[in-house]
Amino acid sequence: MVKIAVLGFGTVGAGVVDVIYDNADIVAKNAADKIEVEYILDIRDYPDSPFAGKVIHDFETIINDDSISVVVETIGGTKPAYEFTKRSLLAGKSVVTSNKELVATHGAELIKIAKENNVNYLFEAAVGGGIPIIRPMAQCLAANRIDEVCGILNGTTNYILNRMINAGLSFEKALAEAQEKGYAERNPAADVEGHDACRKICILAALAFGRHVYPEYVKTEGITKITLEDVAYAESDDKVIKLLGRARRVDDKGRAYVFVAPHLVSRESPLACVNGVFNSIMVSGNQVDDVMFYGRGAGKYPTASAVVADVIDAAKHLNARKYLSWDDGDASCVADLSEFKSKYYVRVSGDNARSAAIDTFGEVKFLSCADADSNECAFITDEMTVSELNAKLEKIKNHVALLSNMMVL
Repeated sequence: MVKIAVLGFGTVGAGVVDVIYDNADIVAKNAADKIEVEYILDIRDYPDSPFAGKVIHDFETIINDDSISVVVETIGGTKPAYEFTKRSLLAGKSVVTSNKELVATHGAELIKIAKENNVNYLFEAAVGGGIPIIRPMAQCLAANRIDEVCGILNGTTNYILNRMINAGLSFEKALAEAQEKGYAERNPAADVEGHDACRKICILAALAFGRHVYPEYVKTEGITKITLEDVAYAESDDKVIKLLGRARRVDDKGRAYVFVAPHLVSRESPLACVNGVFNSIMVSGNQVDDVMFYGRGAGKYPTASAVVADVIDAAKHLNARKYLSWDDGDASCVADLSEFKSKYYVRVSGDNARSAAIDTFGEVKFLSCADADSNECAFITDEMTVSELNAKLEKIKNHVALLSNMMVL
């Protein structure tokens, strides 16, 4: 029997316990042993839960119990999750987590500690919830040089943008609807400002390119400034707006362009068809070309499913290490985004907006919007670097007002 402890009995933690017992036969068969939840650590009591007898409040009980082989961390955030995870690994206990903030912030250190103590630190559920992505990248695509990872990494923002596109709701109304349905938190900043997607693309970039990417070095733009006019302009060119996290290899030294930003995505792209709270991740390898992973990126049971899969993996490898790792990194891992080349969406307003656009950018592709003011225009630039774009935007600001943030094609 493999005994485990679950830290946190919120949505994901409760889902983990449910999956382990609801699918007990399947879990035991795949783990080649029975898995038993010995402790559930939480600051609250759950007297009405069938697992009330397993709830404890002191982490020391878990650390001091040598029979606990695997610790499942579903607390979220970095405090006290970081301390509990580090101490568990140092105590010779494998740790499984769904905590993307912790992995993005301290992943390199915790992986190193796990290696030094011959245990495992597994985090399949930290990116994409129930979507298998970490293990496929580390194992199934191991024969490839990964050149780019790109995807819709946050279900809340995808839902909001879908409602703006398909129902004509303003950002504010779409957000309120998402909160009402439980898809968005009361304080939605981590989602709508792009921070959640940033943490996830940092993990994927580290896995793809071999060096830890810290969120503070990643340019992150959310969706709070996107309007229905922007949606209409995109539609006129058969495109939709998606918030994407992207990591593109620059060289073989682990450097990559890594950023989160709204993108205009062609309706012919598979990413354009990802609706609601679903997520999708595309991985480009030099041998396999493009592969796509799709599914529910969050939710109690989809996320718990991925966590329990890691628990099974950890239980099967109590005396062996899973080779999931990367080196530590610094600011040099993230290439200067000013040299990133793309076409860009620009929207401006002024008495001579169209002529100013042509004078500044040369040949551009103008877009249309039936409800737009007569003195504004939106267009798509030719391919250029971000530094070239910024120079032109600075020049055009002398003649017209900028109405949108940069959106990438």
